[in-house]
Amino acid sequence: MKDVEIQTQFSQQQRDELLKTLKDRFENNTHRHKSVKWPLVQAKLEGHPEKLWSLHEMERTGGEPDVVVHDKQAGEFIFYDCSPETPKGRTSLCYDREARESRKEHAPKNSAVELAAAMGIELLTEAEYRQLQTLGEFDLKTSSWVKTPADIRELGGALFCDRRFGHVFVYHNGAQSYYAVRGFRGAVRV
Repeated sequence: MKDVEIQTQFSQQQRDELLKTLKDRFENNTHRHKSVKWPLVQAKLEGHPEKLWSLHEMERTGGEPDVVVHDKQAGEFIFYDCSPETPKGRTSLCYDREARESRKEHAPKNSAVELAAAMGIELLTEAEYRQLQTLGEFDLKTSSWVKTPADIRELGGALFCDRRFGHVFVYHNGAQSYYAVRGFRGAVRV
């Protein structure tokens, strides 16, 4: 993969449109963030333009980010990808750079871990993925890579999750595998 300079600037019009989209989603999904008020979230976002850019990237790639946690102790709002299925702009990715580079043939253009880092977000952990699933039903037709513990990754594996038959499942696969219906969900703290 060629190194690509990531543009972290976007116009005031794009910012305004993103804030409107985030506000509308926030107001239409109050069950995800009970007792959180939008003006507090907006003030945090406006004070952290780099996080706003990361949310823009989540939105641009189909993630539909929304506030799902208010970490009062840290003073942060945590956004997760809340699209019904794994974000379309983040599929056909193996797990990480090592996995991508290990492929002899048909290597994907990117990996979940690399793309998440370029976007300024983190892959959801298994616990975060399960938490997201308490707020709705996600990944009924797709699956999402999740942050894999080092001991599993060192053996060549990686974890992914989905929801089938009314339950959340965690599976393993070789980290170098990739599929059109597997992507990743991310989180960003603001």
